[in-house]
Amino acid sequence: MRELVNCPRCGRLFVKHSVRDVCEHCYKEEEALFEKVYAFLRKRENRTATMAQVVEATGVSESLITKWIKMGRIHLVHFPNLGYPCEMCGTMIREGKLCPKCRTNLQTELKWYEEEKERQRKKQITYYVQKDEKH
Repeated sequence: MRELVNCPRCGRLFVKHSVRDVCEHCYKEEEALFEKVYAFLRKRENRTATMAQVVEATGVSESLITKWIKMGRIHLVHFPNLGYPCEMCGTMIREGKLCPKCRTNLQTELKWYEEEKERQRKKQITYYVQKDEKH
């Protein structure tokens, strides 16, 4: 569904599409920057560049390059030293949103939470006892 929003980059009002999160003007600027980054990475000697080297050589922000990686426009399989930061700790990763350590920590915390919820549920069980009328 389309909605009227302000461009996060320049503040212009635009109709947001499902594939574009910026206005037409900024989209064209981003496309030009993408071509610059992709031209840099296509060169054989640059295929092993790190994120910092790509940022330094092209002048394009790390966040924009990360956006293209997450969108699938830059495939990390072709660039062994490229990655993007884990969303929790910032460690460089090549797939998913979390590094293995943060993913394990999150799974451990979720498991603990579920176990704690189950313990609380068991504590709340009410037992009813029927009185014997004879005594």
